[in-house]
Amino acid sequence: MNVVLEKPKVTPEELLRLPKDRRYELVDGELVEKPMSATSGAVGGELMTLLGQHIRAQGLGALFNAETGYRCFADDPDKVRKPDISFIGRDKISAELWETGFIRTVPDLVVEVLSPSDVSYEVDRRVQDYLNAGVKLVWVVHPQSRSVHVYRPGGQGVILSERDELDGEQVLPGFRLPVREIFRPLEQLPQTGSGPSKGMSG
Repeated sequence: MNVVLEKPKVTPEELLRLPKDRRYELVDGELVEKPMSATSGAVGGELMTLLGQHIRAQGLGALFNAETGYRCFADDPDKVRKPDISFIGRDKISAELWETGFIRTVPDLVVEVLSPSDVSYEVDRRVQDYLNAGVKLVWVVHPQSRSVHVYRPGGQGVILSERDELDGEQVLPGFRLPVREIFRPLEQLPQTGSGPSKGMSG
């Protein structure tokens, strides 16, 4: 009789002790690596800069980068997600937010910038996790197609192209940005024909 040994589950406390040079999320007790390509990093950096300028000027709250982990999921208290960009409004900021460890406050905005290695069903699951937790607005940025998919609780996703405008809605009042501005870093890539180099997209 073969005995199948269950793989020991990783705890959030163990995740905190892992080396910081690799990005891991914690889902169902297992580590899920979340790499970021150079292209997605550049696009994410551009969007974070633009968001940061508006948030600081308006005093709207706090913006967090890809190293920030959230432990705010009712269906799995040990689940840890690390969005590429996240925002928490001023009304939800307290001393507890700055304690050591993962953030337990639900962010108001989450941004995921896709890399070529991202799998669609994993991205969908990540988006659903955030919406179920109570995130008001989720943006999934697709560098390859130069589009942004916008998700809200209880609604269908909306796809914005470079001709459209990204709206911060009630989460980021006054924030409006042409989608094409997010992808400005891609203009620095080597060109082949009329589009970006296929080897460096995503």
